Amino acid sequence: MADLMKTANPTLGQNTFRDLAGFSGDTMTVSGAVNKTGILVILCVASAAWTWKRFFATGDPSSVAPMMAIGGIGGFILALVTVFKKQWAGITSPLYALAQGGLLGGVSAMLEMRYKGIAIQAVMLTFGTLVAMLLVYRSGLIQVNNKFRIGVVAATGGIALFYLAQFVLSFFGISFHTVNSGTPIGIGFSLLVVGIAALNLVLDFDLIEQGARYNAPKYMEWYSAFALMVTLVWLYFEILRLLTKFRSRN
Repeated sequence: MADLMKTANPTLGQNTFRDLAGFSGDTMTVSGAVNKTGILVILCVASAAWTWKRFFATGDPSSVAPMMAIGGIGGFILALVTVFKKQWAGITSPLYALAQGGLLGGVSAMLEMRYKGIAIQAVMLTFGTLVAMLLVYRSGLIQVNNKFRIGVVAATGGIALFYLAQFVLSFFGISFHTVNSGTPIGIGFSLLVVGIAALNLVLDFDLIEQGARYNAPKYMEWYSAFALMVTLVWLYFEILRLLTKFRSRN
């Protein structure tokens, strides 16, 4: 998810909505973006539930491997298409939610078989974090200014580069066991990443309000909902990874 705009969330840039100011047709609203986010969440959960059910019906990872592969690769492609063609978000964002649900459901089911109860814990913590960050944002405890944006951007970029380096080095047999295991350093790293992912939610909330303020086109409601989904999917995966590290210590 290459960052093509100046923000921590690669799907939302600081000027994403400002550049669309002056649009004369139907314009986006905060409530519209919230409603469409709800639709995407439902689609993602439904897709995840289907993959989950299929895995536990067979107990065989290969039975859901195709759906997970399609979800991962297809979701990545759909995300890129949506970033470049925001006008298509009404079509591509629901497809993205369905694709990511297939991946999330498969990964969650496999970890659930090993660590009972881990999936529901990850879901509750993800939505709990979403609500908490929304309350923090609405209360004004976090001021979304340029200094805050730069800090979150730098931290997110650093994590992305680290993950990319891990992926490349893995082909040469080099791994980062301490960071990826249930060691204190590994758990600390995951806590840091979860915190940064949560701060991305604050940027998302702020930029959605900017969209309504600048009277962005109606299709930007779908695009804004898609952007929130990107962050929520990332947050869920990181929380799931953190819980896995905790469980592996027992």
